[in-house]
Amino acid sequence: MNLNRTPIAVSEAVRRVVSGISPLPVETISYTESYGRILARNLAASMDVPRFDKSAMDGFAIRAKDSRGASGENRITFKVAAEVPAGAASDYELNENEAFRIMTGAPVPKSADAVVMFEQTRQDAGSFSIRRPFEMGENIAIQGEECTVGDIIVSAGTLINPGAVAALATFGYKDVEVYRKPVVGILATGSELVDIDAPLEVGKIRNSNGPMIKSQLQRMNIEPRIYALEADDFETLLLRVQQMLGEVDAIITTGGVSVGDYDHLPKLYEALGAKELFNKVGMRPGSVTTVSMLGSKPMFGLSGNPSACYTGFELFARPAFMKMVGHDRIFAPVLNAVLDGDFKKANPFTRFIRAEIDYREGRVYATPAGFNKSNAVTSIAKSNGIIVLPGGTRGYEKGDGVKVMMTDMTTGIDHFDI
Repeated sequence: MNLNRTPIAVSEAVRRVVSGISPLPVETISYTESYGRILARNLAASMDVPRFDKSAMDGFAIRAKDSRGASGENRITFKVAAEVPAGAASDYELNENEAFRIMTGAPVPKSADAVVMFEQTRQDAGSFSIRRPFEMGENIAIQGEECTVGDIIVSAGTLINPGAVAALATFGYKDVEVYRKPVVGILATGSELVDIDAPLEVGKIRNSNGPMIKSQLQRMNIEPRIYALEADDFETLLLRVQQMLGEVDAIITTGGVSVGDYDHLPKLYEALGAKELFNKVGMRPGSVTTVSMLGSKPMFGLSGNPSACYTGFELFARPAFMKMVGHDRIFAPVLNAVLDGDFKKANPFTRFIRAEIDYREGRVYATPAGFNKSNAVTSIAKSNGIIVLPGGTRGYEKGDGVKVMMTDMTTGIDHFDI
């Protein structure tokens, strides 16, 4: 059992984790179920868009040459010869100073080459006049101007967002190939843990890490599998993890990663023959975070302290799972922000502080989210990001520039600022 716990840099720990991860196999699903999945094959245009020259406005389709010389002093009059509603077409050939009444999206007949908006005309019964000339192609969406057959519309590795779903429908892709989502097993260890409906006896605490990690996975569109640990001893833990390895693609355990008398995970990894990537990181909180690989399956040993557990998941598990589902952008966004509160504690190691991220007056502000010790829970509930303070600093004051890692992109701001 490796008890030599020399801390490594956070960046090196992240590199070791993601370098050992590969995307999961591809599966085919209906495009109607594809939102939030990762595209496994390039989506190519199966047709030109637009498929035909179409009107970009409600108005009148004319021959541009008939509008030459139009001005405020010389209004030119057109006779409405036919009508082209959306979804219809017309083979009528325009004569001089004739026009089609046409709706947005309707095919522009071959004899017309410009569209005049209704608002730019003076209308009379069966006719209208204009006060300026129009150019060929004006107010017309030209066939293929958005894309042509074979163009790559969405690249493999892209998250299928609502726009990508619209593209799948547009180009007739009823079925779509995506990467399979991992099955992630969660096991919270510790004889002090009880379920939410159990009485809180002396020395007992409710299991908050398991439900929290479940929610972090669901935020990534990954459904977890929760496992219970009946007894907190090594043999029971070993049997449970062996069972999990036969049923899941990755394992997350919380607690038991230190080197105390009842911290079994270091010995467990050795018994399983797992390859340890690291067992200590130069960070606060979560320095005892441990990650191992058993074949292609990552095993994340996160701290039992809630804030440390939360941070360890966001730093190490999140990018690993993003890579497993085939995403081409696996890391959380990092922004420059202004610290909106003092944090004067010295940082011998890189410190990660749960924070409330806000945007006002053209700047991003980061406020430490209350109580920020590693065992804190309430600060996580208030946070939508994590302030990153480099190691070797003596503390920060309100107004200092900091970097923040966004963790909850569903949280908005309380005012409209555009």
